[in-house]
Amino acid sequence: MAIKFQVLKECKRTGARTGLLTTPHGVINTPVFMPVGTQATVKTMAPEELKEMGATIILGNTYHLYMRPGHKLVEKAGGLHRFMNWDRSILTDSGGFQVFSLADLRDISEEGVHFRSHIDGSRHFISPEKAVEIQNSLGSDIMMAFDECPPYPCDYDYAKKSMNITARWAERCLKAHKNTERQALFGIIQGSVFKDLRRESARQITSLGFPGYAVGGLSVGEPKDIMYEMLEEVVPLMPADKPRYLMGVGSPDSIIEGVIRGIDMFDCVLQTRIARNGTAMTSRGRVVIRNAAYAEDFSPLDPECDCYTCTNYTKAYIRHLLKAGEILGLRLTTFHNLYFTMRLMDKIREAIEGDYLPEFRDEFFAKYGY
Repeated sequence: MAIKFQVLKECKRTGARTGLLTTPHGVINTPVFMPVGTQATVKTMAPEELKEMGATIILGNTYHLYMRPGHKLVEKAGGLHRFMNWDRSILTDSGGFQVFSLADLRDISEEGVHFRSHIDGSRHFISPEKAVEIQNSLGSDIMMAFDECPPYPCDYDYAKKSMNITARWAERCLKAHKNTERQALFGIIQGSVFKDLRRESARQITSLGFPGYAVGGLSVGEPKDIMYEMLEEVVPLMPADKPRYLMGVGSPDSIIEGVIRGIDMFDCVLQTRIARNGTAMTSRGRVVIRNAAYAEDFSPLDPECDCYTCTNYTKAYIRHLLKAGEILGLRLTTFHNLYFTMRLMDKIREAIEGDYLPEFRDEFFAKYGY
């Protein structure tokens, strides 16, 4: 087995738990947030900086790396870890979501998906077998099964058909997976916002015996309360002794609500994306640092944060960098947002260990402004 998962502590008052996820590249404390390194880099961050903030696992994107520079080139380099100089864990998504959201003129069939590249319009075909082959070449510690991610909103019949294709593709991914000793393949539960389909998908996918499971197709535009309802339907059907991953979800409120419902792993581009737009996550809520209000504000982004950015720089200086188009500005806000989220995960784990997660949630929400 490529991974081991051990539940350390179950919260007495919620569905939350802490655990240890061990991969060939190290031990990960869960619940965990995974910074997204789409194109073999977490935008603007060096691997050493990710280590400094406490990242133990990051994401790579199968679709993007297949498109550029190509999975065979990465394999020649010795795999994704060596290619990008990251010696901790990596999870690669299957590329399913990107094929459905980025690629042009896609044509979905039982075999797989024909589509045109978003870069140069060239024609491509990804099947479950191809998605697994690409991820085997990349050499990630955790791989994801190729799924169809239905859009929101979509009708019941489309969601059902999509869910059944995802289940058949999951089986094909398992058969195609070559490197089971070093790479763990996770299955993905779909079903859009329909409770009965979510339950059915959970039964279909968990029956296949994956070493971990993800909930996909959420945070695609549906209201948050519907996302939480879907989690309440599926998490109880996911094996308690295997890691549970909520794909593409990473706002502080959704992380806390996800943990309360039993989720162990999260990823999101939100932290890095809003940082590049000049928005910082702080203990008192979001701060849009580009605003004129901060032109002469010589205090740190977050007075309660001890990250490199907050220890050394002021809002006024960071605002100046962003207004002047200086790259350091993006780096400082990105470092801070990722660090803020890493510390949030530390606090969540402490709250689970101490049996005060509901109080922590209420206090955090009140301060953040939810």
